[in-house]
Amino acid sequence: MSDPRLTPVASLVTRSEPGQVTAAVTNLCRSPGGARDRQLLFGDTLTLLGEDFAGYTYVQADKDGYCGHVSTGALGSAAKATHRVCAPATHAYTSADFKSLERQSLSFGSAVAVTGTKGSFAVTSIGYIPLVHLREADQMFDDPAAIAKLFLGTPYLWGGNSRWGIDCSGLVQAALLACGIPCPGDSDQQHILGEPASRPYRRNDLLFWKGHVALVADPETLIHANVHAMQTVYEPIAEAITRIREQGDGNVTAHRRLSLASS
Repeated sequence: MSDPRLTPVASLVTRSEPGQVTAAVTNLCRSPGGARDRQLLFGDTLTLLGEDFAGYTYVQADKDGYCGHVSTGALGSAAKATHRVCAPATHAYTSADFKSLERQSLSFGSAVAVTGTKGSFAVTSIGYIPLVHLREADQMFDDPAAIAKLFLGTPYLWGGNSRWGIDCSGLVQAALLACGIPCPGDSDQQHILGEPASRPYRRNDLLFWKGHVALVADPETLIHANVHAMQTVYEPIAEAITRIREQGDGNVTAHRRLSLASS
């Protein structure tokens, strides 16, 4: 049975054109102005499937296949990215000077096209970005847990995918995509990643509960975005298992092990 989140609604499809997100972060909604399913970041590529309706355009995201409605004002023509933001967040400044005003704030994972350099800054269409905050777009990381650590303290946001708000599956997706591992957007889709595993826990294992996912940082500790803390935190695995069970959300439903080059 096909996943409706990943299947375009035929009646809404009137075209198929490449596009790109031009806002720092934008919601991908179930209907125009409706509930948020996920979020897209600056530079995320997508396919424009529908025409503007009530200020929203029907799209399908390239990174995970999600279909939904995005504010038309947050979309533009597709352009090949050369770099991605590798810091938790960064700014695009009006000039190659850290004292100048910022034009835009970008989250980890945002994609930009660098056209040159000026001093310690990259030149882009939206301003000057510190080179130290960028990494070549095709240069992957190799440790998802290290990427998740960048989001420590990030506020919990249902359906969030950025440094300004993220949920459990958004955190796992950001970590895995940065390491070149294809990853869907929600925890119920992510539970098929990797292979079934057993204890002892290993770094970068995935633990699942009904409606929740966490990434193992070490044999005793996990990192996850959760409502209990309302942010991304480290938590002892044993304590998390007990807490989640006692709050009525059941036991661990799956333990999966990813195949990583560094494993």
